[in-house]
Amino acid sequence: MRAGLTLVGLTGGIGTGKSTVARLIAELGVPVLDADQLAREVVEPGQPAHAAIAAAWPEAIGAGGRIDRKRLGAIVFADASARRRLEAITHPAIQALCDRRADELAAAGHRLAFYEASLLVETGRHRDLDGLVVVTASEETQVRRTTARDGLGAAEARARIAAQLPQAEKLRAATYVIDNDGSLDATRAQVVRLVQRLTPRG
Repeated sequence: MRAGLTLVGLTGGIGTGKSTVARLIAELGVPVLDADQLAREVVEPGQPAHAAIAAAWPEAIGAGGRIDRKRLGAIVFADASARRRLEAITHPAIQALCDRRADELAAAGHRLAFYEASLLVETGRHRDLDGLVVVTASEETQVRRTTARDGLGAAEARARIAAQLPQAEKLRAATYVIDNDGSLDATRAQVVRLVQRLTPRG
C-alpha cells in the first residue's frame, strides 16, 4: 500500500489544538487526511456503511435519505452496545477510505501526508502508520479552549477531558510531540521543524 508515501498519524485530546496543527501542516503544502471528513463520506447515501446504519437504526434516517447525525448520536451515546455496533460498521469503512486516499496521494507524487484522527491510539490504528504526532497542552489550556469553542462550562469541559484517554497514555505511543500550550508562532515553528524532519530526502 501507498508505496513511496510516509503517512504519519496526528492526534491529541480535546482542546489541545490538533486541528490548528493540521491547518499549519496543510499551509506548508503537505496533505492532511481528516478522519471526521472521511467519517461523513462513508455514511453518504449509496455507501455500504449508510445501508448498514439504515438497516440497524431506520429511525436515524432523515429527509432525503441522509443520516440524521444528531439523532444517531443520541441513540448510540445512550447505549454502549449500539455505539460498538456503529463503530464496527464505520471504522473499517473509514480505514479503507483512508487507505484509498493515501494510495491516491502516493500516485500523485506526494511523499509525506498526515492522518488526523482523535482515536488513533484508542483503536490501535497508529500502529499501521509511519509514526504518530501527539499534540499536547496543559489541562488549563484545554479547558479554556473547549469552553470558548463549544460554549461549555468549565466543569463540563473538565468532564469531557477526563472521559478521554489520558494525555500521558497518548504520549507513550508518540513518535513526535507538538507542545501547543504557547503562542501560534511557537507552534508553527515546531510544525515547520517536524515537516522538514519527516520529508523524505532524495
